[in-house]
Amino acid sequence: MTGPNRWLLVAAAIVVAQALALRLMGQPWIAASGTIQLWHGTIDSENSQHVADWYTLSHVVHGFLFYGLLWLVLPRRIGFAARLALAVGIEVSWELLENTDFVINRYRETTISLDYFGDSVLNSVFDTLWMAAGFVLAARLPWKATAALAVALELLAAWAIRDNLTLNILMLVHPSEAVRAWQAGG
Repeated sequence: MTGPNRWLLVAAAIVVAQALALRLMGQPWIAASGTIQLWHGTIDSENSQHVADWYTLSHVVHGFLFYGLLWLVLPRRIGFAARLALAVGIEVSWELLENTDFVINRYRETTISLDYFGDSVLNSVFDTLWMAAGFVLAARLPWKATAALAVALELLAAWAIRDNLTLNILMLVHPSEAVRAWQAGG
């Protein structure tokens, strides 16, 4: 097996391990309703349960950020597939941490996500795949186009659901009552 193919196999194995770990952590395979939707655009208890939702945009942005970060910090001799496998490992680490009681409760305490109980396995695996899509896109686009697209995705999510990656990080790390009020529609 060639070097790039080996790294892609490593990335696939990490995603399989992600699915199994999440299930062992008690996360459901799919939404409690028993449905699988390609797009779930409503912010409700089935958010983070389907293939894609408004938070998918933040996972695409993760891919942009991981591509840029790994391009900056790793030697150029480390190939694209190895960088992608590393990005998948980082994303899966976040997905596992995000589905711990600690982080779920933190979301519920500091954001308007009072009925958030974590991701379904399906959603979490697709979050990782959306990150990988963002990573590949960032590798193909000029950096200015990637940066502009990241800003556009963040603004779109802020407009559509009053939330995005930037606000998510802010509210997890340093909650703001002003942001919370705005997110609640105030």
